[in-house]
Amino acid sequence: MKNIELPFIRDMFEAIAPRYDLLNRLLSLRQDVYWRRAMVSAMTVPADGAVLDIACGTGDVALEILRQKGRGPAVFGVDFSPGMLMLAKEKVKDSSIHLIAGNVFHLPFRTKAFDAVTIAFGIRNISDKLSALKIFHDTLKKGGMLLVLELATPLKGPVLSLYLLYFKKILPLIGWFFSKNLKAYQYLPDSVVNFPEPHAFAELMRSAGFSDVRWRKLTGGIATLYVGYKNLAVESN
Repeated sequence: MKNIELPFIRDMFEAIAPRYDLLNRLLSLRQDVYWRRAMVSAMTVPADGAVLDIACGTGDVALEILRQKGRGPAVFGVDFSPGMLMLAKEKVKDSSIHLIAGNVFHLPFRTKAFDAVTIAFGIRNISDKLSALKIFHDTLKKGGMLLVLELATPLKGPVLSLYLLYFKKILPLIGWFFSKNLKAYQYLPDSVVNFPEPHAFAELMRSAGFSDVRWRKLTGGIATLYVGYKNLAVESN
């Protein structure tokens, strides 16, 4: 298995970390808050369960899990950017949330440890998505669920034209103005446009072993929430 979380992606997130939350809210018109709420609302986890949040960034998903599910479930947030984790630690004060520096392909957890795995706006930055999904599958307990939240491209019509105008022309300039990192906000639209269509990504999830895979488009197709389960029938031990 190759580790293809390339250093330039880590360096990019390190560079924009100080303005990351501000730009997420600004560039999405605060829709990112709604999208995370929708993902956590779709999660089913026991009160004494455990959740793994991959590419946890500045901790927004972990905090949303705490807000919706209470202090019962333990939440483990993993990110490969020290800058992002530093900001997350400033925001996260609850003992039920544990923040760890780590790489998707070398997670410091045993298999079958979690009731749910989440990843928000991170899977598109991983080239070998199938291998990553298989790792997520391995970390889940029987019957556990994977929730993937990712930006998407509206399929057609005037919405698509306006979206591409904003996403490819206006957004990079706003991102550069606030973060002084034009490359990061030129990379963002390219990574979204090149992300697989929902049916193709759902098939990747199935290939990784997930069953009952579904997806739900959010805000007119600007984001997509995917949900899949670790199938009890395929477990042999």
